[in-house]
Amino acid sequence: MKLINISFKNIFVGLTLTAIVIISSCKKYVEIPVAPSMLSNAESFSSDSAATSAVLSIYSTYNTYNAEQYFTYAGGLAADELQNTQSNAQLGQFSKNQVLKTNSDVESFLWAYPYTIIRFCNLSISQITASTGMSQAAKNQLTGEAKFMRAWTFFYLVNYFGAVPLSLDATPLNNGNLPRAATADVYNQIIADLKDAQSLLPAVYAGNSAHRSRANKWAAAALLARVYLYTKDYADAKTEAGLVINSGVYTMPDLNSVFINTSTEAIFQFANTKGISKIGSAYRTDPAGSTVAPPAYVLYSGFTKSFEAGDNRKKDWVDSTIYNNITYYRINKYKLADQNQGTNEFDVVLRVAEQYLIKAEAEAQLSDATDAQTDLNVVRTRAGLPNTTASTQETLLTAILNERKVEFFGEYGHRWFDLIRTGQADAVLGALKTTWTSTATLMPIPQNEILLNPNLTQNAGY
Repeated sequence: MKLINISFKNIFVGLTLTAIVIISSCKKYVEIPVAPSMLSNAESFSSDSAATSAVLSIYSTYNTYNAEQYFTYAGGLAADELQNTQSNAQLGQFSKNQVLKTNSDVESFLWAYPYTIIRFCNLSISQITASTGMSQAAKNQLTGEAKFMRAWTFFYLVNYFGAVPLSLDATPLNNGNLPRAATADVYNQIIADLKDAQSLLPAVYAGNSAHRSRANKWAAAALLARVYLYTKDYADAKTEAGLVINSGVYTMPDLNSVFINTSTEAIFQFANTKGISKIGSAYRTDPAGSTVAPPAYVLYSGFTKSFEAGDNRKKDWVDSTIYNNITYYRINKYKLADQNQGTNEFDVVLRVAEQYLIKAEAEAQLSDATDAQTDLNVVRTRAGLPNTTASTQETLLTAILNERKVEFFGEYGHRWFDLIRTGQADAVLGALKTTWTSTATLMPIPQNEILLNPNLTQNAGY
């Protein structure tokens, strides 16, 4: 896989440089010396404070690389959720579900950048283990956070590409020619990392506890619940979601308080220095102007028909503009377009509404209709809707899938993954898009990666 050397913090540039080696003309490995302004691996993890700075850099990398944006946009465009209003050939491939193996957005944002983040996680885990200057409490905390972030990143890789290389070695060259690991093996590693994170991390949030931007044990449990749901382990999905719901830490606030940086629903957020969402959907021109250009990403033309009458999510989380006589519907979950309007929004990655719907779906699959209705109704009540009328397993699963559609639109590809994991992509997208093919449920492995690594194979259809 490609190794990308993009500087974002001196502390991690030092980590990267000391990890990379080159082959000399006599085929011996030679270490590149660390620049005077950089820190070596050992120095970066020589104390609790130094190691904390290194691990926090993993979180900030998502903002630097914009990977989290593409986790949202690629899936949204590929599903029946988002449309792009600008002329962009690369993004048009996602919308038509005809993504080329040479698509540079796939290569950079969905593959290379995530693997760079995984490389940083691997280095951190290795160096924390070897450190003699850190306290055990700090080792536990930071190892748990690095394993959580590695699991979260692998989750998106395996859902966008299927079988992917399972890069776990702290030495980059040892990962360069890995074959694709079976999807089940990748999920097993994700589960193992999340179980470790759950046991290592405290229930309280490190740093600014009002901003839930560092993983805690409930974040690990929440992602674990999702992974169990995706792998059809419904009993464990129900258990993990129940642990989060019953923790007493999270509530279901009003709809306009869900996506602020002090949200009581947020389980895990990506912080940013400006306090403005990176996956928001701001208008391209001044919204106070007489002619307001729509954002780059708008809701699919028929998406708003998915909302039931009286659903407050349509009122509070969607607005519209008419531009060139066309009505465009904008995702209005994040309200801030610039810092003049405020600085109190972080990107919400995991939230408790998902845990209620995970638990409801697991209960429906386990033929527990009463409890499934109860958990589904928690989300519906917050939206201003009456209790569900679904009562059989089949009708409940259909109701829950639609509830997920109108609850999580514009959030990290939920709809795309839901259509694929429930086997409904062909029926839904085949009826909507004349360019749909069943092999489009997986993205192509970037062609440049296959050229660099002869052990990689391509997904079917590409």
